[in-house]
Amino acid sequence: MSLLVTVTGPDHPGVTASLFDALGDTEFSDVEQVVVHGRLLLGFVVESDTPVIRDALTRAAAGLDVDVEFTPLVNDDEPVTNRHHVTVLGKPLPPSAIAAVARTLAEAGANIESIRRLSSYPAPSYEMVVAGGDTATLRAGLAATAVRQQVDIAVEPASLYRRARRLVVMDVDSTLVQGEVIEMLAAEAGCEGEVARVTAAAMAGELDFEASLRARVALLAGLPTDAVDRVRAAIRLTPGARTLVRTLKRLGYAVGIVSGGFTAVTDDLVAELGLDHALANVLEVRDGVLTGDVVGAVVDRAAKAAALLRFAELEGLMPAQTVAIGDGANDLDMLAAAGLGIAFNAKPIVRDAADAALSVPFLDAVLFLLGITREEIEAADAADREGGASTPS
Repeated sequence: MSLLVTVTGPDHPGVTASLFDALGDTEFSDVEQVVVHGRLLLGFVVESDTPVIRDALTRAAAGLDVDVEFTPLVNDDEPVTNRHHVTVLGKPLPPSAIAAVARTLAEAGANIESIRRLSSYPAPSYEMVVAGGDTATLRAGLAATAVRQQVDIAVEPASLYRRARRLVVMDVDSTLVQGEVIEMLAAEAGCEGEVARVTAAAMAGELDFEASLRARVALLAGLPTDAVDRVRAAIRLTPGARTLVRTLKRLGYAVGIVSGGFTAVTDDLVAELGLDHALANVLEVRDGVLTGDVVGAVVDRAAKAAALLRFAELEGLMPAQTVAIGDGANDLDMLAAAGLGIAFNAKPIVRDAADAALSVPFLDAVLFLLGITREEIEAADAADREGGASTPS
């Protein structure tokens, strides 16, 4: 008969060493340990339950100022093989939201095995490892919980790919950068209102994207290229964009962008951020002014998905190793093709279809969905500063 040993109390160096010394040559089959604000929780399973083992562990615990509890394990359950990472993020993130998530998991037949904090800012976030339940059921139930609790919840199957090198591909307008570039160009051309109305309908999935883009670009005919230069200079990255890209590149990830916008903007972003891949529309220019047309095929939702898969192939990665981030209806195919599709401050049609949704205005929150903690990000930045490397904010 095996024995579960649970140890609790104040943590200090040497506790684990002393307890395992007390075991001698006794075989053990499992061990887990966590420290929460200086309090130790240590559990391990030994393969035999004898008075000698219990006495040895009790004496060792007494000398360490910790409590020990013994639980005989008569019939160990079969180990659960399907696990998921559930990330919960909110600002605020009240206890009631955590309770609602835990309740939803239980109703779906999933059990929480561990919880760890990922970040305290720019928004609190926590990652749960849960055993049991299937992906579709968990996502459906937790999506409804997220809406009721007004928090963000992501579900990703636990697999080797979560720890492997990945490709992350982002939309540009209203994702990597703030606002819609075509509307900024339209403001220069004096037709902002008309273009904005068409853009909103296209991003909500109410209009064919290619037809809507050609109609909007046609309104820009005659706009001089120096107006395009002014728009390019006015582009602002979404808060957290540099941190996201910098951290992904540190991890060896490939990072790309696909845009229904224009190379007049994306070329600068590639150079500024050191991106690996990019695809966008090319505005036709003749005699120093826009003709109101684009060169070549329009980058629509199908082209975005195809680009994601092409970039992955170039990097030698499987589709399961890709992450896509977007906000509009023209991102839907790309989000569906990716191993993890993330809706970022997205339209309802996109939130409903994505694997995960973020509603906070910080793009680096994507890192938390990948299991990367704020402490790890800051430690890497600090190490670069100490080493004299440049770390843009």
